[in-house]
Amino acid sequence: MHVTRRLGQLAAGLGLAMGMSLATPAMSQTTLKMVAHSDLKVLDPIWTTAFITRNHGYLVYDVLFAKDAQLRIQPQMVDKYETSADKLTWTFTLRDGLEWHDGKPVTAEDCVASIRRWAARDALGQQMMARVGEMAPVDAKTFRIVLKEPFGLMLDALGKPSSNVPFMMPKRVAETDPGKQIDDYTGSGPFVFKKEEWKPGEKIVYAKNTKYKPRPEPPSMLAGGKVAKVDRIEWLAIPDPMTAVNALIQGEIDMIEVPIPDHFPVLKADKNVALFGWNQLGSQIIMRLNHLHPPFNNVKARQAAMLAIAQEDFLRAQVGDAEIYRVCNSPLVCGSPYEKSYGDLLVKPNLEKARQLLKESGYDGTPIVMLHQTDLQSSNQLPPVGKQALEKAGFKVDLQAMDWQTVVARRARKEAPDKGGWNVFYTTTVTVDADNPAGNSFTSGGCDKAWFGWPCDPEMEKLRTDFVKESDPERRKAIALAVSDRVMEQAVYITLGQYKAFGAYRKDRVEGWLPAPVPILWNISKK
Repeated sequence: MHVTRRLGQLAAGLGLAMGMSLATPAMSQTTLKMVAHSDLKVLDPIWTTAFITRNHGYLVYDVLFAKDAQLRIQPQMVDKYETSADKLTWTFTLRDGLEWHDGKPVTAEDCVASIRRWAARDALGQQMMARVGEMAPVDAKTFRIVLKEPFGLMLDALGKPSSNVPFMMPKRVAETDPGKQIDDYTGSGPFVFKKEEWKPGEKIVYAKNTKYKPRPEPPSMLAGGKVAKVDRIEWLAIPDPMTAVNALIQGEIDMIEVPIPDHFPVLKADKNVALFGWNQLGSQIIMRLNHLHPPFNNVKARQAAMLAIAQEDFLRAQVGDAEIYRVCNSPLVCGSPYEKSYGDLLVKPNLEKARQLLKESGYDGTPIVMLHQTDLQSSNQLPPVGKQALEKAGFKVDLQAMDWQTVVARRARKEAPDKGGWNVFYTTTVTVDADNPAGNSFTSGGCDKAWFGWPCDPEMEKLRTDFVKESDPERRKAIALAVSDRVMEQAVYITLGQYKAFGAYRKDRVEGWLPAPVPILWNISKK
């Protein structure tokens, strides 16, 4: 850790923080001011899996089902549901009082259209829709899904907690081509996005949805009553981490979603500031390779990259604090029922074998394009470490710096790397999204329907299909471990370890932050 250097920045950053103009609304309003982990530029949480857009989605939109603190799926927009004896017909009835932000009622038609659009972009949604024979409204508040074969993960799919989240949107919005971004941000969630106040690179504003009707149950992780206890939320873009820390200490903001561990000692030293481990379940760090273009369209080149990796180098650079990170080479995450270790692979590099495989792959020395998100505190230190590791194995690396939202847009491009595409980028995912083959988007081998990187692997898809169909727990586990083996054999993606996320807040004036794999801003109140 670089605590001394960071402390030295405190005085320099103090003037910046004190000189910031953080305008406040009328005194009659309560405003929660937070520095999020990234600036928000993409507003469609179905089009992208970026966590900043997912977080935006949870404020603006609602979901049919949600996971509680015991990881049980609970109804959210749904009042009741029924399943036929043969498990093929599912009937869902919406609860009373659901309205879109424009005052129109939420209907079953809206939900059907929303599920279809979400499923076109999500790996688990695709598995579900492959088994759907019919999905249609019954009446204004009820819709029915009729399956061609049983699908035991129906509620897991509709209650998926993180990217992609099946957020409900009005039918007119949900009918937007899944490959294009929406331009209407009407939701039915506890907050309303104030587009007219949105200033990219500066501020995003949400206002309390006064017409929102929370569930009667107490809040529990992502489930239960979503009670908006502040009138207004402002996400402020402060890209320099030390400036954000100074702003928190000076009371100019209320929360930082993910301060870097280097700054924990400074934060702990202030009696009015507390650290909060909001994501105790943890996150997994991923190096994603593009399977469409050389060199990583060749499995030996992908294996060479994998053999060059030492996870702790990445974790030490990005997370820093060994108390909150964990070396883990299990694709389906450590601590899950499907954890499997692979010896020294990704723990200790084997550069001799890596160089041999790279030569056998026919790599011609063309520099690989590695995207470097300089502004994203959860992964901005990873690319320089990756560049060094791959160069030791014989790759040439073109490290291209850009902000995270540019990475989000660029990673969706299938063009060759020298024409605006890419070879490598880095991301993180919450472990609850990665701990089984059905929900883990990275495992998909669905070619053009797979997650960015587009692996095309029929054997992997058969395993994932078998996993979904299997009801016996032991046989399902055997299939999951076979998926894990396939990930490692084919170097489908490269895991770089796990860590827990901590936020910081002013404990003298903020309370009610709920633990979850997502930073939850409902239930938070100002003292």
